Amino acid sequence: MNTECITNRMDFKRLGKRNLHADFSGGTITSDAGVLLLDKTDAAINLLNRVASCFTDHRSPLLIEHSVSDLIRQRVFGLALGYEDLNDHDVLSRDPLIAAAVGKRDPTGRFRRNEQDRGRPLAGKATLNRLELTEEDAGRETRYKKIVLDFEKLRRVFPEVFLDSHSTPPTEIILDLDATDDPLHGEQEGRFFHGYYGTYCYLPLYVFCGDDLLAAELRPSNIDASAGTVEVLERLIPHIRSRWPQVHIIVRADSGFARDAIMTWCESNGVDYVLGLSKNSRLTKELEEKLAEAKALWEATGRAARVYKDFTYRTLDSWSRSRRVVGKAEHLDGGANPRFVVTSLPSDDHPAAALYEKLYCARGEMENRIKEQQMCLFADRTSTAKMRSNQIRLWFSSLGYVLVNALRRLGLRGTPMSRARCDTIRLKLLKIGAAVRVSVRRVWAAMASSFTEQGLFRLVWRRLSALLAKPQTVPMRS
Repeated sequence: MNTECITNRMDFKRLGKRNLHADFSGGTITSDAGVLLLDKTDAAINLLNRVASCFTDHRSPLLIEHSVSDLIRQRVFGLALGYEDLNDHDVLSRDPLIAAAVGKRDPTGRFRRNEQDRGRPLAGKATLNRLELTEEDAGRETRYKKIVLDFEKLRRVFPEVFLDSHSTPPTEIILDLDATDDPLHGEQEGRFFHGYYGTYCYLPLYVFCGDDLLAAELRPSNIDASAGTVEVLERLIPHIRSRWPQVHIIVRADSGFARDAIMTWCESNGVDYVLGLSKNSRLTKELEEKLAEAKALWEATGRAARVYKDFTYRTLDSWSRSRRVVGKAEHLDGGANPRFVVTSLPSDDHPAAALYEKLYCARGEMENRIKEQQMCLFADRTSTAKMRSNQIRLWFSSLGYVLVNALRRLGLRGTPMSRARCDTIRLKLLKIGAAVRVSVRRVWAAMASSFTEQGLFRLVWRRLSALLAKPQTVPMRS
């Protein structure tokens, strides 16, 4: 007669005289021991406590088992660890190490109020979705969902974390703006077909400064790519200047943002810009001589040739004034390839070639940051019915990015992983198997002895611990 352990055993292959078997009798094991580094990173930059303060909880205090802070930490840690859906948390809710990182004093869930919840220290999807699905006007009398987010407060968290990360104000910062597609597969509010992307989608607007995320705004796709940019700048620029009044700010974006309203606002508020400019017959004609020169160079050398021209340009009716334009006359094997940028920067400090090649072209790095958000941290999981709740989902993804980016900046600087993508950091540093033992005095995570990045893990732990040991709670960078 087979015993239960034999019945549950899985046989795989023979290894000489041995058989390879497996079962699920290992006990309490987590695959996410790296959550401990996420917790320490959050403590170093004080991110999720700030986010929690943006919510108003109308639930009865006598009935609350999961505070708003607990729910936010669970949700953001889950995204950083690769769990994209709320459904995943019905299983994750049993993980004692994630519960300990969230701050649960009963990481096994043994003493939960209701018997059916015991053994699950964390919230399930039905509780977590209250963060996203609560209506703006919910209050104490609302029956179910009553955790209300103040959008304007949360919008201020992103630049605050960025500003706090500097010990001294930089002399210059570049704000990169870009729009991207967020494909939709349901009947969500604000869903429209976008001809350029060829699909139904949202059109979120992002603002980055280097690797730092300053804004992520969800928008319907039946708008111009630049829609709402002035409103975002009106919010961000004064916030930055309130702390750094002397900083020189440059706005950088592609041709979708070369709009008179944006340029005029920048000119009126002491902000410089360098923006792509779509070519047209007048611009191309202005570049005719340089294009001929580039073609001659290509014919002589057989290599791609580039020649630049600096000139003043004004549209026939859409611009309110003339502006500096830099034209790149490029000739490739496939023929002429003229390109243009419009800028408020003076030619004395920013010659045409350097302005285009070193300043403008560097904006392509921002696209990699957007890819990290969408591919690694699930910014495209905007599948709820309402725009409001999908905006909150986008912000949770954004908070996951801010957290992992802080881990990269503070813990991984100077290491081979200092420029690694978020999913690489997750795979190599966060996805660690560990046996978890919980006693009266300790929660002990015995991580896999075969883990290949033990030295790196310890280095990150030491760096984060050193930051937290300092009197100043928010780490700085020069």
